[in-house]
Amino acid sequence: MSTYHGKGRTRYHIRVAEAETASAHGGQVLVDGFCRRFGLWEKLARAPGLDPRKREGAGFAPEAMAAQILFTLTSGGTGLADVERTGRDGVLMGLVGLDHGADESTVGEWLRAQTPESVASVWRIIWEFVDAVWAEAQPARVCHGGAEEWFFDDTQIEVYGKGFEGARMNYNGDLALSLQTLWRGPFVVDAILDGSGDVSEHLPAFLGEHRQRWVGRRTHFYADSGSSAGKYLDAIHTAGFTRWTVSYNKWTDIPERLARALPEEQWSAADAKGQQYAWVRHTPGEAQVAVTFAVVRRKPEGEMFWRYGFVACEPGEWREARAVFERHALKGAKELGFSELLGDLDLHHPPCSKLIANQAFYALAILAYNVLTAMKILELEDGQQAWRVRTVIRNLLTVPVTVGSHARYTRALVRVPAWLLRVWRLFLQRWVPKRKPGRPSKREDAMVLRL
Repeated sequence: MSTYHGKGRTRYHIRVAEAETASAHGGQVLVDGFCRRFGLWEKLARAPGLDPRKREGAGFAPEAMAAQILFTLTSGGTGLADVERTGRDGVLMGLVGLDHGADESTVGEWLRAQTPESVASVWRIIWEFVDAVWAEAQPARVCHGGAEEWFFDDTQIEVYGKGFEGARMNYNGDLALSLQTLWRGPFVVDAILDGSGDVSEHLPAFLGEHRQRWVGRRTHFYADSGSSAGKYLDAIHTAGFTRWTVSYNKWTDIPERLARALPEEQWSAADAKGQQYAWVRHTPGEAQVAVTFAVVRRKPEGEMFWRYGFVACEPGEWREARAVFERHALKGAKELGFSELLGDLDLHHPPCSKLIANQAFYALAILAYNVLTAMKILELEDGQQAWRVRTVIRNLLTVPVTVGSHARYTRALVRVPAWLLRVWRLFLQRWVPKRKPGRPSKREDAMVLRL
């Protein structure tokens, strides 16, 4: 017998009251505990140059400012106005150990007071954090086929108005900032936001800075055609990756001539799509050594001539040219990381007109992204590893919490869906500080968490 399910009116009587003792962001206690686990608050407090105060006994400490921005982004907020709203959530502030929240102008002044040295110190914290998480992660969750995957790419952050420092016209004729990023598996390990005209300008510096992180490991490096100039292929070739593949579709005249001159016996048998594969070697302009190219040819129905495609790759590491294209196709999955980073955290709009302020904000935003990704990889179960960042925020972190007084301490009650109880209980048991026996001090006023 079939059952009909329709849409009706609510069955409840609805009342509205001030949320003086409740918050919708109870999950931020997990973020706070996770950051404590890796010592992020202590590292931010000690970061050189991150505190522009002349008197350390007044104002907001650097770790408090950074924490307010991070908690905003990990709870679904976006710009500086949302950072202020986060600071007005008294229950949330108490839950994560913040005395008071800064307003929008105060946060903006703090960002504008940063320096290249202080931004670099945040990046060093990010590098250490990713290294620590990588050491704890299950290899199957961060590697593919037993190999670490590294990925470089650039994206354009479009801005509107002439007041954005560092912005310039991009290849589409839009005013934009360039965000060049280096990824290690699902994590952003380095990035530079500026007005670079060359979409791979910072690639050699990234390769030099992080080379020690992959040398001696089984690795695969991906890049798109923006990194296919000869000087960049040389830098990738000497970086020490086990394997690397780079899209090559800009300067194809000579490779196509070489491919057309290949004898038929050097082409593989046609696959189900009618495609054939082979190898060619060519020295692109500005390159110091010859580059190996995997080439595919196809003849669309009704056409007389072959069409060719090329991927530059590490010589001697591949048995079949077809395998190069199959592995390089996985680059598309790496590019989806930008969708999560920029889309799920809504980083398409820089919050300030001053470049250094935007660089500081994006560094903290990438730290927030890496924290959410690390929580998924280290704490969630296998069936939840496909979650996007926004899914983690929506399902794991956006849960109601109410607070109330009990004897000499304050108790927080977090309401969690039944299917997440196991994850929450394990996390609280291992990583969230417990209230010590005895009378709490005024500073401690520890919260006891219950589910």
